[in-house]
Amino acid sequence: MKTIYRKTICKHCVPLFPFSIPIFFSRRSTGCVETQNLTCVLDFHLVGFSEDPTLQSLLFGLFLSMYLVTVLGNLLIILLIISNTHLHTPMYFFLCNLSLADVGFTSTMVPKMIVDIHIHSTVISYMGCLTQMSLFLICGCMDDLILTVMAYDRFVAICHPLHYQVIMNPHRCAFLVSVSFVASLLESLLHNLILLPVTCFKAVEISNFFCDPSQLLNLTCDDTFNHDTVIYLIGIVFGFFPISGILFSYYKIMSSILKIPSPDGKCKAFSTCGSHLLVVCLFYGSGFGVYLSASFSTSSRKSAVASLMYTLVTPMLNPFIYSLRNRDIKRALQRTVNRIS
Repeated sequence: MKTIYRKTICKHCVPLFPFSIPIFFSRRSTGCVETQNLTCVLDFHLVGFSEDPTLQSLLFGLFLSMYLVTVLGNLLIILLIISNTHLHTPMYFFLCNLSLADVGFTSTMVPKMIVDIHIHSTVISYMGCLTQMSLFLICGCMDDLILTVMAYDRFVAICHPLHYQVIMNPHRCAFLVSVSFVASLLESLLHNLILLPVTCFKAVEISNFFCDPSQLLNLTCDDTFNHDTVIYLIGIVFGFFPISGILFSYYKIMSSILKIPSPDGKCKAFSTCGSHLLVVCLFYGSGFGVYLSASFSTSSRKSAVASLMYTLVTPMLNPFIYSLRNRDIKRALQRTVNRIS
């Protein structure tokens, strides 16, 4: 171990060694000297759910079953939409992309977690962590933006039904999905541009079962003000704006539904967006739950358990919500079963 002393004003640490050793340095700020323990790492350590062998076997079977149900359920939705021509509409086109994003979102983290439980290891390499973080951001932001696009689609269908085919034409649908993907990719690239040059971190333990981008930013030696600025900016772009768009769309939708004179017409109009509204509540509700859990809970293991809600439970429930509450999906499933039998 080597002790290094630096006298700097408003400067930050620069990695001196490309391998995993602890480094102590002093940083002089206004009126005080602060000593920090910084580590240049090649590997990170994720939080495990339990060290009990019996409980680990139970968790392995539970998470593997949930992951298989998630993947198979979403793939079934995708196959039903592709194979049934009457489902080739904008609403189901967006649903197909949402299911695809859910499969990618879950597959980014859960298989690694299942393997870690099986081999009793919580280690992930530096590059593996950045790769997982990148895919997590791309698929997670795609989920977020596709849900917003689906709210816009329901707004046009209910508030402007006569112009629906013109407004939501195939070119515009493809454009909206492409913009969602490009925006998600740019957000992932932004995090990588910040983290790729960094090899010096304050600690090697990530308080979650996957490489959480916000925690990686907080572990770096650089100025936390820049990191907080990036987090708030991303929160506004991918949090405030999508939620505002969804709320505005449903405000207009509810206003239009209330103007329908017959109760049957109101029920039929609301049923077209009931599944989407339920998925939105589940997605953002679990996200806010994780945020509150991380803010008020000091246990990293409890925060990891809370993160399971939006990384595994929500993508697993989405196919059931759309299949159980959607007549077109149920009819398509029945036709497929009859065709096979």
